[in-house]
Amino acid sequence: MIKQLCDLHLSSHFLQASEARSEKWRGSVGGIVEAPIEKVWSMVSQTKRLAEWMPMVERCTELAGEEGVPGYVRLVSGFMFPQEDGERSWIKEKLVSIDIPQHRYVYKLEASNVGLDGSVNSVTLVDYGNDSTLVDWSYELDPLQGTCEDSIIDYLGFLYKSCINRIEGAIEASSKVSVAGSQFN
Repeated sequence: MIKQLCDLHLSSHFLQASEARSEKWRGSVGGIVEAPIEKVWSMVSQTKRLAEWMPMVERCTELAGEEGVPGYVRLVSGFMFPQEDGERSWIKEKLVSIDIPQHRYVYKLEASNVGLDGSVNSVTLVDYGNDSTLVDWSYELDPLQGTCEDSIIDYLGFLYKSCINRIEGAIEASSKVSVAGSQFN
């Protein structure tokens, strides 16, 4: 009887441990951008503008579908994640959903050379008043073997927060280019 109770306890313990391992790792970062929500949306929702506010992105290439329509696929490359061989990292992303009136989109990382295949990123904008916008970037990924959850969640948070922090400057820079361009017309 004691052995059966012990076996039952061990079985329960292993079941709980395996269930815990199958759960997603989640994180979220946010920041206030001193710009109206429509300007922020214009910056963050267009593939061609990704490198303007994501300092580690060198190139973003359209692969399939139409931008702004679920199913759209793009290839993002640059130095998002350090590679042992010094090569650029690349991530193939698919647009899962987009809600333009709610200023929200979701991308799934379908393939990569960084080990984040299957992870999901969601960007949501909220009008914060006084021509400012709250940017919320949440992410979830499957547990990575040999990696500490806190370390990867913190790293992604740092990476994504650095992007959020660049949005305002990217908007200002594009406004200056637009104004300078219109002076020559």
